[in-house]
Amino acid sequence: MNVSVEKLFEIAEVNPRLSNRPEQEAAVSFLGMADVDALTGTTSRGDERNFGDVAKGYTQFSDGDLLVAKITPCFENGKIAQARLDHNHGAGSTEFHVIRPDQEKVDARFLLHFLRQPVVRLAGEMRMTGSAGQRRVPAAYLADLQIPLPSLEEQRRIAQILDHTDRLRAQRRNSISLLEDLIRSIFLDMFGSPEQSWPRVTVKDVAKDAKGSIRTGPFGSQLLHEEFTESGIPVLGIDNAVKNEFAWQGRRFISEEKYQKLERYRVYPGDVLITIMGTCGRCAVVPDDIPVAINTKHLCCISLDRDKCLPEFLHSYFLLHPISREYLHRTAKGAIMAGLNMGLIKDLPVILPPIEVQGEFANRVNSVRKLKSLHLGHLGELNSLFDSLRVQAFRGELWRDRDFPVS
Repeated sequence: MNVSVEKLFEIAEVNPRLSNRPEQEAAVSFLGMADVDALTGTTSRGDERNFGDVAKGYTQFSDGDLLVAKITPCFENGKIAQARLDHNHGAGSTEFHVIRPDQEKVDARFLLHFLRQPVVRLAGEMRMTGSAGQRRVPAAYLADLQIPLPSLEEQRRIAQILDHTDRLRAQRRNSISLLEDLIRSIFLDMFGSPEQSWPRVTVKDVAKDAKGSIRTGPFGSQLLHEEFTESGIPVLGIDNAVKNEFAWQGRRFISEEKYQKLERYRVYPGDVLITIMGTCGRCAVVPDDIPVAINTKHLCCISLDRDKCLPEFLHSYFLLHPISREYLHRTAKGAIMAGLNMGLIKDLPVILPPIEVQGEFANRVNSVRKLKSLHLGHLGELNSLFDSLRVQAFRGELWRDRDFPVS
């Protein structure tokens, strides 16, 4: 099999002019950056507008063109997709590069998967121009990309393999989203009615009757950045709770000697963590298998009196209950809840059901979370498979005939 390596500008137009312009009154699809799904490489159908309203000042493209975000962080986050429109023509953000594949030379889906590779995006980030915060990928970088091209038949076969695996990933993500919706539905069904006559207390009323049961981590000179180590006692931060479930990310450690000075900031299984700086208002429950660890000043840690309140209930209450959400929006200062602090959390009102009802909720939710964990594991396997197939595809390892000269 003779396989050529062509530059992108030789097999596609980069930022082409719109041919066969529609009438001024004709309907076109209008897409913004939010209409591009960075996970799947697809677009929504967009809004319908008159071509005359968007003919000037917007990027114009046709159905099937590839849209590539110019600006960081959109490009870094994979905002690259094939336009799927309700009309033949579209218009949208000026922060799109438009690539129109030559259908006699390259399959559009094959090219899309090539452009969405992390290695291509990383190289593009290094070529970005402009000032900080407004840096963009130049069109010349895309035009000069070298694309390995087997036959069109092979390109279509490879694209079908990658598309199929990508659809499986999307189905698994959808299943996970439905399970998250189920948890929300269970909570609101059991606890969301305003007619319930359970007592109204506060978070400080359901915390353990002990000093430091509601605490933040060490401030200022108590823990300096240079005191973090490569191993030792874990230090939990925002990234461990930012997805509203506990996750081991951004591993940080302190020495055993340093821990002895900060032991009062230790977290325990079942503690509830709430982010109070940066990405505020996220919440997670510390898992039962947590090793000895402390939390940073970016987290508020609550140790509960479990004869009064279960962590699974408070976690969902904080995130889902109308009274909790209204309280946080009313009392927090700033658009991103910059004013969330330990005092506000202590005074947060809680409609407290009997512990037996909380236990029933915890059992139901834990069953759903076990299923969700299985789905997450399967998604991880699919992600690894997709990444492996994509690497193999553009190394030539998926091509039927691997014994070929590259011209």
